[in-house]
This record gives sequence, structure tokens and C-alpha cells, in this order.
Amino acid sequence: MAPENIRDRVEARVALTLRLIGGLSTAEIARAFLVPKATIAQRIVRSKRALSDANVPFEVPRGPDLAERLASVLAVIYLVFNEGYSATTGDSWLRPELCEDALRLGRILAGLMPDEPEVHGLVALMEIQASRSRARIGPTGDPVLLLEQNRAHWDQLLIRRGLAALARASELGGGRGPYALQAALAACHARARSADDTDWAQIAALYATLAEVMPSPIVELNRAVALGMAEGPAAGLALADQLVDEPALASYHLLPAVRGDLLRKLGRFAEARAELERAASLTHNARERALLLERAAACGD
Repeated sequence: MAPENIRDRVEARVALTLRLIGGLSTAEIARAFLVPKATIAQRIVRSKRALSDANVPFEVPRGPDLAERLASVLAVIYLVFNEGYSATTGDSWLRPELCEDALRLGRILAGLMPDEPEVHGLVALMEIQASRSRARIGPTGDPVLLLEQNRAHWDQLLIRRGLAALARASELGGGRGPYALQAALAACHARARSADDTDWAQIAALYATLAEVMPSPIVELNRAVALGMAEGPAAGLALADQLVDEPALASYHLLPAVRGDLLRKLGRFAEARAELERAASLTHNARERALLLERAAACGD
């Protein structure tokens, strides 16, 4: 089977599971895959029909089927966590119940499959990311960005659990797995005592490695942020500009949000304001929209 057919099959399976088991809406799933809502709806309908026509049994896969199915399970847990960590729609930036469900499932899976490095990598990523939840929202529910968070509010128990899971993934030879690499990125922030202590050069290098292992325009956009911090906003903007014509990011609000922030740092305030306003128009989350408009207004006329 061609690689693209395998990828399509896995993505369809993940989309169906997110809808039926994870309870995510079609719009939320579409954001996760960076595709139109109609495309996801079609995938879900086709997957349902295929399962019905094939009379697929409900059973635990074995042998070579297990690795492929495990990748789908990890993707479902990861995307459920992401939706909880940064909600697509609504008036709340976080949906903590989704993060908690994903973490619970990840921990159970790690217990069932203790020798699978990417399971530990995913658990490490979720533990470390979840450690920041209390610091990510202000007293009125407004978003608080990473560099502005009070790190005293980060959950040190979750951080320790995450670092232990990351160490286990590395011991099992999975240090270069996609989830382990993302956990290593999160660990760079967790280990920094303050925002100024963050090792942005290391983060940029990890994103470069992740881009090799798991090529994605989202990874490149995050690498642009890291480069902007490590080498200056001009370097970050140069990479972000290369993504402007990327079809998958055409409606992705974080691309103009990142460009707006980098343009602001370069003193190009009119351009920055336009980009941040565009980002605000693309997001469907009320809290995030308000934050982006506030940042746009701070750029002046």
C-alpha cells in the first residue's frame, strides 16, 4: 500500500475515534488536521461505512497490526489533550476535563505497554504541558502566554512525572520519537527557572530535529518562534514568511499571530497590527480573539 494511502487510512481512523469516543466536534477535529470541516465530515462518513461493510471485529490487534493501531491510539490521546489545552471554540481557553481524560488514558497505556518508548514520550509531553495549566489563565479566565506566566504556579509533581517518563522513553531508545522530541521541547521550558533562562538555541535545534522526523508546517512555524528568540526576530520572520503560501496554514490563526509578534519586535507596527487583527478574525475562541485584538491595539495606528 502506498504511504499516502496508509496515512489517509490512519487519519480517517483517528478522526472517527475522536468523533465517536473522544466526543470532539467535526470543527475541532478539522483544526487538528488543518483541513476543511467538510473533508473531515466525509472521512468520518466513509470510515463508518467501511467498518460496517467489513464487519470489523472489536478486538485487541496483534503482531504487525499492533504498531499501526498504537500510532492511531497515541494520536487520538494527543489530539484530545491538545483540544483541552487550547480549545478551538467557546469562551474558555482551556478544557481541563479533556486534558485530564487524555492524561488518564496515557498513564493507563504506559502501564499496559511499559516497553513502548513513544507511549512514555506522549505521557511525558502531556504531564509537562499539563503542569502549566494553572498558570495559563488569569483570575478572569484570560489567557496568559508562556513567557508571562508565574512559574511558581507550575505543578512540580507533574513536571517530575514528565521528566521521569521522558527519561524512560530515552532509556528504551525512543529519544528521537515525535512525542519524545516534543516532550524534550517542553522540558526545556520546565527546567528554566525563569523566562530569561530559557535555552532557545536548544529549542530551535530540537525543532530542527523534529522537522526531520515529522515534517509539518506547524513544526516549522514553531521553529520560526524559537529562531526569533534565539537569533532575533528577523531570523524568525524569514522562516515564517516561507510559510505564508502553505495551503495547510491558509486559515490557521497562529501563522499571522506569530508574524505579527515578530513584526512588532522589528518595529514594523502597522504590519504587525494588521497581522494580529487577521489572526483574531481567524480564531473561533473568544478568549484568544480578545487577547489578539488587545495585542493588535498595543501596536498603535
